[in-house]
Amino acid sequence: MNKKKDLEYLRIMKEKVEKIIQEIRPTLQADGGDVEVVDVDTNTGIVKLRLKGACAGCPMSQYTLKLGIEAQLKKKLPEVKEVVAV
Repeated sequence: MNKKKDLEYLRIMKEKVEKIIQEIRPTLQADGGDVEVVDVDTNTGIVKLRLKGACAGCPMSQYTLKLGIEAQLKKKLPEVKEVVAV
């Protein structure tokens, strides 16, 4: 792909990730937490997220990240290979 197409693909992927995160966000906010999309690497399929609020210090945050957020992203967006917290 050329640079213009790469940037367009990145923009589309970020929008798709954000849309799915918007669906998940109310559940996190109900427990005092939140999540922010930091980066989407379209080459590796890795999505970097920042857990915020109560999620940032919660001992269950890795479960939330992997079994909740990552599972939903992979299910709805097969291009996502992994979700990591930063």
